[in-house]
Amino acid sequence: METADLGILSACEFVVENARDVRIDSERLRELSRAWVDQPFQVPGWDDAIHWRGTVEETLHYVLLLDALNFCFWVDPGQTRWEVDYQGQRYNGYKALSVALRRAMEEGIRLTEARTLAELTLEELAHLLRGQGQIPMLEQRLEHANQVGRQLLALWGGDFARAVDSCQGSAVALAALIARDFPCFHDVSSYRGRSIPLYKRAQITVVDIAGSLDFQGPGQFFDLDQLTAFADYKIPQVLRALGILEYSADLAARVDRQELLAPGSAQEVEIRAAMVWAVELIRRQMNDLGRTLMAYELDWWFWNLGQSKLPEERPYHRVRTVFY
Repeated sequence: METADLGILSACEFVVENARDVRIDSERLRELSRAWVDQPFQVPGWDDAIHWRGTVEETLHYVLLLDALNFCFWVDPGQTRWEVDYQGQRYNGYKALSVALRRAMEEGIRLTEARTLAELTLEELAHLLRGQGQIPMLEQRLEHANQVGRQLLALWGGDFARAVDSCQGSAVALAALIARDFPCFHDVSSYRGRSIPLYKRAQITVVDIAGSLDFQGPGQFFDLDQLTAFADYKIPQVLRALGILEYSADLAARVDRQELLAPGSAQEVEIRAAMVWAVELIRRQMNDLGRTLMAYELDWWFWNLGQSKLPEERPYHRVRTVFY
């Protein structure tokens, strides 16, 4: 089974070839790919300090919920950033979400049961995600949690392990199933009359399943190398700072002013598609130079690179969306 079954790479190539506001500097991409051949790209193991683990079946449910809620943590200027205190440390963003869910499980809230998610209320979700400030888009996160619970009950007898097992070890098949059976993961836009699937959270769910289960049992996939990079906010910002992605004057001004782009707009799709395609081109270039890497390994490296301010860094593009 190949990535073509998801249709992501061919769609991203189409966008890049027809883009008006984003381009890839191929020469700069090749130059940096050569420089990175000897870089360490070891992806760290599953972070047990912030994640919860139970039985295999419970862990699968935890990861599905975690990534159903894993989107859009930034706040508007003047708002208090959402942070969660846990075991003497303060976390924000994705890590805050993970420790909040872990805290809820430790407090006896059965978030690994589909019925609990299907019946979860806004007040209950607000309580389990409590911290400094409020997580953005709380209502949409409730919709996702409810939907995951309802869909699990309707399609898989409340048991996500059955869905995972049905894919017979294929990461591509599982990403496709998640995007199909759980509409909140159906990350598809329209661009010049063509559907552009990006499936950011569906794909990262599969990789998180693999990591949380130490690549064993249901976490052992034979085609993880067929997944793409995960189209988000941070990596386009990193690739732009490195000179690999270039924006038109209009788009650059909008991004640098931190102006909101519309979800699914041509400019947003061009940024995300160019990011995925650029990472794929880097992967192929490095493979040709004798360094074999998976797209998600490169994704992690670029994301981690962006955790420290880069010399030419400008703001990331801003979109209020549930998909990343």
